[in-house]
Amino acid sequence: MSLPPARPPAPTWVASLRHRSDLLREIRSRFDAAGFFEVQPPCLSGECVVDAYLDPISIAVEDLGLPVGDFSSSSGRLFLQTSPESAMKRMLVDGGPSIYSIGPVFRRGERGSRHNLEFTMLEWYEVGADASRSIERLADLARLTLRQDGVEVITYRDLFRRQLGVDPLDCELAELQKLVAAEDETLSRSIGPHRDGLLDVLMSVRIEPTLGHQCPTIVTRYPLTQAALAKRSSEDPDCAERFELFAAGVELANGYDELLDPDELVRRFEANNRIRQAAGREVIPMPSRFIEAMRRGLPPCSGVALGIDRLLMVRLGMNEIEDVLPLPIERA
Repeated sequence: MSLPPARPPAPTWVASLRHRSDLLREIRSRFDAAGFFEVQPPCLSGECVVDAYLDPISIAVEDLGLPVGDFSSSSGRLFLQTSPESAMKRMLVDGGPSIYSIGPVFRRGERGSRHNLEFTMLEWYEVGADASRSIERLADLARLTLRQDGVEVITYRDLFRRQLGVDPLDCELAELQKLVAAEDETLSRSIGPHRDGLLDVLMSVRIEPTLGHQCPTIVTRYPLTQAALAKRSSEDPDCAERFELFAAGVELANGYDELLDPDELVRRFEANNRIRQAAGREVIPMPSRFIEAMRRGLPPCSGVALGIDRLLMVRLGMNEIEDVLPLPIERA
């Protein structure tokens, strides 16, 4: 029987415990002072947000040791949540104020230098806020936690124009294919004439590693085809009010001016399941309770999800996520 990897030297992980505690205290103080309520969404639920690329971990209802009839799960399974989004939005629909949570989330198959199967997420929703307000709050949090004076804010279009000399939405597909082929010709051929696939490669390989080294960078107005659960931009109809935070070449946070239309939500979930099916991934059951709550009316709000472990990595200048985790999955 093979043994799990040895724990790193004590000073590394013991020091990270103190730094993590300091970081969490700073974050909670900031949100408490702003009038947010801290909430604790369930980790285990009968439904899960349908994401095209994130795979949830599930367990059979029978394994809970409780009467199966007590659960309304259509799939006979419960899911460890990839994000507290569904539960938190349901709280807002039922009259909750601006809220935040700091807790564990789970993503099947994710392990690497920046990934652990279980990690800690800060997620917040500000009632009445739009994307610009949440970008301001995210920038303030980045300055506080990363000890920075400034934050760069740039649109997705302008970022591609600056870094690669192309408009990502208006340029010919052949231009994007040529740029990807310069990195990996086989990959370029396998993606074919699919703009978002080409853009994803260029963003992750050519652009993301360069972001946030002088100061944190917030990229705004992602293509509408990459909107996730964000509204369409009123100023650039080809884009969505989605934004992301990067520092030291690491993606730290993802935020939206939240989509309010329940019918559009269903269409996006259905599209995500088609992407999952085409890629050989398991189809995720539609989250009926979440959709029903959306039909009752989510108040206008903006939300952000931020990875605490990655934030701590960047703050401490670490390269491996396990350097800031006392018990990564192999030793948990």
